[in-house]
Amino acid sequence: MCLSVFLRTHLNDTILYKLLIKPILFCFTPERAHHITFTGLKILFKIPGVSSIFRSIYAVQDKRLERTVFGITFPNPVGLAAGFDKDAKIVDEFSSLGFGFIEIGTVTPVPQAGNDKPRLFRLPEDKAIINRMGFNNGGMKEVAARLRKRKSRVLIGGNIGKNKVTPNEEALNDYIKAFNELFDCVDYFVVNVSSPNTPGLRALQEKGPLTELLNRLQEVNNQKSVPKPILLKIAPDLTNEQLDDIVEIITETKLSGIIATNTTISRDGLTTEKEKVEKIGMGGLSGKPLTVRSTEVIRYLVKKSNGSIPVIGVGGIHSPKDALEKLEAGASLIQLYSGFIYEGPALVGAINKEILRNIKY
Repeated sequence: MCLSVFLRTHLNDTILYKLLIKPILFCFTPERAHHITFTGLKILFKIPGVSSIFRSIYAVQDKRLERTVFGITFPNPVGLAAGFDKDAKIVDEFSSLGFGFIEIGTVTPVPQAGNDKPRLFRLPEDKAIINRMGFNNGGMKEVAARLRKRKSRVLIGGNIGKNKVTPNEEALNDYIKAFNELFDCVDYFVVNVSSPNTPGLRALQEKGPLTELLNRLQEVNNQKSVPKPILLKIAPDLTNEQLDDIVEIITETKLSGIIATNTTISRDGLTTEKEKVEKIGMGGLSGKPLTVRSTEVIRYLVKKSNGSIPVIGVGGIHSPKDALEKLEAGASLIQLYSGFIYEGPALVGAINKEILRNIKY
């Protein structure tokens, strides 16, 4: 009881995270801090009652937060974006932090180590992150086995991609393999052709290859007794003409929705010293610098499709205000990644509470 009261008193906002936990984690390299976080959470949540305590602190339960999108009822619209828990190692732990859904991956058919380290970098001045991880993951069979053993019932999205060594002309086979392996373990799928960290992958966003890929994947999906929603994750660097093509492709292939957006290859508008950014080199940029552009893409897609295509908004959400802007632009759901790292777990509940305060009766 004493532990519960203490945690309720001291962990229900961002103060403890920003003053104690984040400064400690930021003493380590980003990837090392990531592993420390995972290990710490796994150990902490083995203590009886901790999961319930954290859920009581962070989870906002209110029927008015529910959203039914592409046939799935989400308990709230705030999800964890792909890339954070690639291998579904702590989905049970994350479910206690109030997320309405968790997207795992990107998962490839065969395990791969990803790109050489260092490959993950912080830009604190911009509240941003640059990564060139390269789809590092344990492979579809390991992830599927782990998901089958999970204890929580949190909704799971499966973000799938191709292996680095697979040529684009054979990419379809990789997506189908991952799709079939994860089919019984996830609630929806995301086709990732927009990461800048796998050579040649973004070429699959071109209209011809993408249409063929999605049509074939839908054929496999429609052969299932109960097909699963399939979404497409797109880059923020697409032109309006390319976004027009995306809307046309989604409509033609009857996909369930779009995730807007992935990381950007742009370095425009950063306050971090140019020399530091250049030294980091290639990689996808996420965080606050993406706030405006991702919202622009969401608004454009919703308007172009007349609201017929559900959009999950992700990119630069670091406050309840950022989240509301995405929702007001037309996003049906939103996801956190960099904002979760910089602002802490209290951000999830803060967003849900702000949504409730802004519900129009």
